[in-house]
Amino acid sequence: MICRTAILASAAMTVLLSLGSGGQALAAEVSLRLHQFLPAQANVPRHILDVWADQVEAASDGRISIERYPSMQLGGKPPELIDQAVDGVADIVWTVVGYTPGRFPRTEVFELPFTMTSAEAVSRAYWELFEMEMRDTEFKDLKILGTWVHGPGIIHSRKPVRSMDDLRGMKIRGGSRMVNKLLERLGATPVGMPVPAVPEALSKGVIDATTIPWEVTTALKVPELVSNHTQFSNKALYTLTFVLAMNKQSYERLPDDLKQVIDDNSGLELSAFAGRVMEDYDAPARETAQGLGNTVITLDDAAVAEWEAATAPVVDEWLADMQEMGIDGDALLREARALIAKHSK
Repeated sequence: MICRTAILASAAMTVLLSLGSGGQALAAEVSLRLHQFLPAQANVPRHILDVWADQVEAASDGRISIERYPSMQLGGKPPELIDQAVDGVADIVWTVVGYTPGRFPRTEVFELPFTMTSAEAVSRAYWELFEMEMRDTEFKDLKILGTWVHGPGIIHSRKPVRSMDDLRGMKIRGGSRMVNKLLERLGATPVGMPVPAVPEALSKGVIDATTIPWEVTTALKVPELVSNHTQFSNKALYTLTFVLAMNKQSYERLPDDLKQVIDDNSGLELSAFAGRVMEDYDAPARETAQGLGNTVITLDDAAVAEWEAATAPVVDEWLADMQEMGIDGDALLREARALIAKHSK
């Protein structure tokens, strides 16, 4: 399983595995293509996906090689990643679940306004609820390796956002159906787009602001495109759900011992590790923005309570959506909240 000690061991093992007789590289039995939408130097590829891939390669004694393809290098657009995993265009993908709105409705329970506590706690809850409610339903066509969320989602804007009134008429990027519903409820005009499109959209004035967590702002150079950042006391306006997903046939073709390597490095602890790392990189990104002279606005508890009340109807709308789909949203929400509370202690 992924842990900090394992990360160090992975780095050492990777060096050893690169050497064979006479310094020749050992040939892998299986090569798996990992495809995702962020540049290789971004935090998730560098500090989560590469760590995971290195660990799998090391644990397999070099029999598995994981080829890493950042920035959609295998072609297509970010919303197509899930189908690329289903169809075998890629063996493994990492993606935002909300890039395919309505396809994985149960995951949205973790994206509801002011639901998340910490990324690690919610990622643990997400994995456990996935095992109970999602593995054999919306994700039945995939081998899911990890489920996690990012740290608190905040607003990055050209003009300061200190109140809900400041959002009126603003065009704001949202990363999922639930975030767009939240923005609309707050009086903004939501503009859906994958995160790689944010810099160009900001620079060309297509959007006035974006909702993303701190950690990805440095890779996207957002603090150079806006000068204001609004966060919500010790709460999170929203979060997004991610999956690390594998083509089922790519997994089934593996010999049993290599399946075990994949399984040993997947699941609850990978999900918790990934969520924790994403949130850990919020702080240095915030410091970068402050170093540029940008304004970080932190709403106090009283103001946050007003935003919570204003976005409460989003939960009711989601429950109605679930009922139309034949899903017991009430039970799902109760279970999600209970799991989050369990892991937030």
